[in-house]
Amino acid sequence: MAGLLHISASPREAASESLRIARVFTDTYQEVHPGDEVEHWDLWDGSLPSFADGAKAKMTVFGGGQPEGAEGLAWDAARRVFDRFDAAERLLFSVPMWNASVPYVLKQFIDVVSQPGWIFAVDPDSGYRHLLAGRDKKVAVIYTSAVWGPPLGPAFGSNFQSTFFNDWLRWTGLTDISEIRFHPTLTGDRDQARQRADATARDVAKSM
Repeated sequence: MAGLLHISASPREAASESLRIARVFTDTYQEVHPGDEVEHWDLWDGSLPSFADGAKAKMTVFGGGQPEGAEGLAWDAARRVFDRFDAAERLLFSVPMWNASVPYVLKQFIDVVSQPGWIFAVDPDSGYRHLLAGRDKKVAVIYTSAVWGPPLGPAFGSNFQSTFFNDWLRWTGLTDISEIRFHPTLTGDRDQARQRADATARDVAKSM
């Protein structure tokens, strides 16, 4: 698609801070790029396939085979998810922190699309080759949390949210990444944190 694909990992609808910030972002993006399409993809909408048979298909492909039967159907379903993701020129992810990491539905998305020949190749001598590199794709990620925050100590949790997801993005070859953060913490000023996050969202949307 020519334009922006917003991939949401939050199921909280109007109560979600990550989705609220995403609306600020997409509104600004549409003001700056009035001719571009903006598509919203809620990962909770049932569009992600189960990947039990897909995991078997993946190993069939690794072995040089062609998935058939249930494996073939799972592989085709995973390919449709990848194609929707890969078609976007610009990507926005809204990622709330769940238990120090990302919501499991986002991990499901990652496991579905991260396939040999689509996301990566492997050379026995040089290692991984990142197949989405050099495509001029830009990525923005909204990271939110309620308890953990950058200035706090380990008593308030750990951040495996952005460390994990940014590492995955770079592993695919997507390295033009902008972060928008909302970490007000339990005793922080939520209004000021919202204002900072909204301002960053507008700035990043203008630069996409």
